[in-house]
Amino acid sequence: MAAMLMTGEHAQDVLERLVAWLDADEECALVVVVETQGGAVRAPGALLAVGSEATIGYISGGCIDADVAFQARQACMDKQPRRVRYGAGSPFVDLTLPCGGAIVVQILPKPDAELIRKAHQILVGRQPLLLEVSETSGLTLRESRVEVDDSACVFQYAPKLRLRIAGRGADALALAKMSDAAGYETRVQLLDEDDIIAAQGAGLKHVQALTTASELLPSNDDPWSAFVLLFHDQDWEVPLLKQALEGSAFYIGAVGSRTTHQKRCAELQRANCSDQQIKRVRGPIGLVPSLRDASFLAISALAEIIEAFPGAETASRQNTALLMLAAGASSRFENGDKLLAELDGRPVLEHVAEQTLSPNPMRRIAVTPACNEERDRILGDQAWEIIRNPNSAEGQSTSLLCGLDAVIADSDVDQIILLLGDMPRVPSRHISQMLKLAEQNRVTAIMSECDGVLCPPALFKRKHFERLLTLEGDRGAKSIFQSLKAGSVTLKLATEHGRDIDVVADLQEASEMMHA
Repeated sequence: MAAMLMTGEHAQDVLERLVAWLDADEECALVVVVETQGGAVRAPGALLAVGSEATIGYISGGCIDADVAFQARQACMDKQPRRVRYGAGSPFVDLTLPCGGAIVVQILPKPDAELIRKAHQILVGRQPLLLEVSETSGLTLRESRVEVDDSACVFQYAPKLRLRIAGRGADALALAKMSDAAGYETRVQLLDEDDIIAAQGAGLKHVQALTTASELLPSNDDPWSAFVLLFHDQDWEVPLLKQALEGSAFYIGAVGSRTTHQKRCAELQRANCSDQQIKRVRGPIGLVPSLRDASFLAISALAEIIEAFPGAETASRQNTALLMLAAGASSRFENGDKLLAELDGRPVLEHVAEQTLSPNPMRRIAVTPACNEERDRILGDQAWEIIRNPNSAEGQSTSLLCGLDAVIADSDVDQIILLLGDMPRVPSRHISQMLKLAEQNRVTAIMSECDGVLCPPALFKRKHFERLLTLEGDRGAKSIFQSLKAGSVTLKLATEHGRDIDVVADLQEASEMMHA
């Protein structure tokens, strides 16, 4: 608890303290970062609660927080909200930001107690929270994203990371202690009595005893849960992993060497787990390979979990759909269907189909030609939603329109990322960087730039969907991007990652780069 309250970095902790102050009728204010420019310690949506004598949360590395607290207490005295800018363009010339950027905060004195209580309970109930912050109307609790005016921002807050650890010995205890110290919701399932006593003695609140592999404890894993198996016991591995795979955890990992992991995957296959399920199991775990010390392994594993966590950024990530265009005729490829051509032992399309996001996209839609069963099979095996385009011969725009029709009808989708089925080497980190760029309030469209040429992947927010629908023939999204007057940015894509497969020589070159 001490580490959690030391920083108050999670919205749940900030709101919890704010509820207590409001219930006690204490003068207090909620501060929200509504905009950042340049480098910033916290993302838009970061929260700070200011009471009469204390604060919880933070919005910078300490360079302006004291003044923000002062401004918040002044707002409480005035009983008026205020918006304050720090850094570039700020009237406070004596409060500079070392990063050279700017931070804009909205200060809301004495926010509505019932609204804050409901917001806190949503996060406690393991559901994402949507808050709209407006300079004119203050704070609003939203059930879904809607169009807002230019003075309002909508931020999404994920529930706290929950880490479920099943195992025995020093590895399991070290990871559990570190997770708990970081303020994460930590649940430990242990086999040995000595480990249980040690965990309870360390102050861990959720400690359970594993009894039999045939009657496992309920997992309660949700999309913000990670499961880590820290066993070297084959009798427990498969049942525990099968249970985790039946849930919705965003991360499933198991300790052991590469050889151990291969054997484990073979056992899961014999236990009737699908290939898609088995691919979800990470092993060996951790960002640093071959660690032998329990504390080092815990740090390495926790870093990998945080990297994958769908709520790693504070709040402003929007609901995203992946839209893959895979209906091309392969007319220039000299040897059959280019999307089915073999690259590193697998079809080109399969490489692209493995692309996913963190957090998981709301929709994964692939547009294929009217009749190509093999493309549909590959995409279906990777759980893509398939839309067939009977007019694919009329140009790429027809496929884009087919996919857009499905996305536009889904009001919960805020933005799309366009992928091409013949670009097999785009790394997941490029997509992650694109999502991070899109979190900036004024960014509404992003295209990749490879060797000075605009190309997919590309991101467009909902406000541009109608304009994309105006495309005709072989015109792609690039023409819409180039017509935008504001809100469009580019993201560099390395040469080896931006190549598409048009001819056999492209395929050969891609293969050589993969093994370089």
